[in-house]
Amino acid sequence: MSKIFWVTMTLFLAIAPRAFADEALIKLAPGETRELVETRCVACHSLDYIKINSRFMNQATWDAEVQKMVKKFGAPLDSSETKAIIDYLTKNYGV
Repeated sequence: MSKIFWVTMTLFLAIAPRAFADEALIKLAPGETRELVETRCVACHSLDYIKINSRFMNQATWDAEVQKMVKKFGAPLDSSETKAIIDYLTKNYGV
């Protein structure tokens, strides 16, 4: 294997555990849909986006944001999951 490969792998292994360890510190509000939100949303971005944006989001904006994730970014959510996530986010992180 090339030297570039090993340097890249070394850097990745040095940085990755820290990135994943930090994510575990972010705790979302309790609720029966929390696990669904955590597993679906963290597949593409950090959970801190939810808390950071919550100061500005109401039901309509959470709906638009989740729909954007599905339609523009291809989030693999069916309609029942989409509704459950929007309801959870509105209840726990809506203004």
